[in-house]
Amino acid sequence: MREHRTDPPDSAQQLLTTLGRLVDQALERIKLQRARVELTMALQRHMLPPELPQLTGVHIAARYAPCRDGLDVGGDWYDAFQMLDGSLGLAIGDVQGHDVEAIAFMGQVRTSLRALAETTSNPKEVLSRANDVLLSMGCGLFATCCLLRFDPVSRDLTVSRAGHLPMVWATACGRSGIALDPGGPPLGIVRGERYPVTHRRLTEAGVLVLLTDGVVEGPDYPMEAGLAEVLRLVRAGFDAHPDVLASAVIKVADLTGHRDDAAVLVVRYDGPAADAPA
Repeated sequence: MREHRTDPPDSAQQLLTTLGRLVDQALERIKLQRARVELTMALQRHMLPPELPQLTGVHIAARYAPCRDGLDVGGDWYDAFQMLDGSLGLAIGDVQGHDVEAIAFMGQVRTSLRALAETTSNPKEVLSRANDVLLSMGCGLFATCCLLRFDPVSRDLTVSRAGHLPMVWATACGRSGIALDPGGPPLGIVRGERYPVTHRRLTEAGVLVLLTDGVVEGPDYPMEAGLAEVLRLVRAGFDAHPDVLASAVIKVADLTGHRDDAAVLVVRYDGPAADAPA
């Protein structure tokens, strides 16, 4: 007859105690990680503008979707503010990295752009000075950015890009496209960089859509396909309320399976007749 051996009672109790301690430690780590993520997301929300300016004949809306991986929160941002000459400044950008440092750097970029827009209304000057300021901080990070200046009186639109995606646009007469304007490198890489600008004059009603790459690019989804889908939505909804169009565009990120943050900034211009009294 074979002898069946069993663990002594004290060994079984010790095993249960050890397992209980490991479970408690795992739960504590989960709670700590959850608190970290919630704190990081709260910090990121605090860095975004609480409200956007509205001018006569100009309507603005924005949407933001965090990274699908709850452990990584990136540094995408958008902003709209008044510049030195009273014109409207519009900015969107994406910071390298997915952690608290990226969010802090995003705050520095956004603050620098706003502060410099109080000294000059030229987008290329704002980007060039912001680039040098960020390099002087020695953070070792970089950020892409698209900065627009729109004067509702003269209807002049000036665009300057620092390594960022082009904007998508459509007008009331049926014209539309992806604005492949020339640009420079991201902010925080090359000291003394001078960023090119593109000048336009808005002569009819239409819409401009600025976005980050999390909207249009994913692991198995090329950026060209994402931009084409956004262009289709903008063509179909150029005359919709900006909130409606922004909500539609941000959903493109669901098609891409994005692992990055996604931000959208929509600007609708009612046309010269709307701002004539101003």
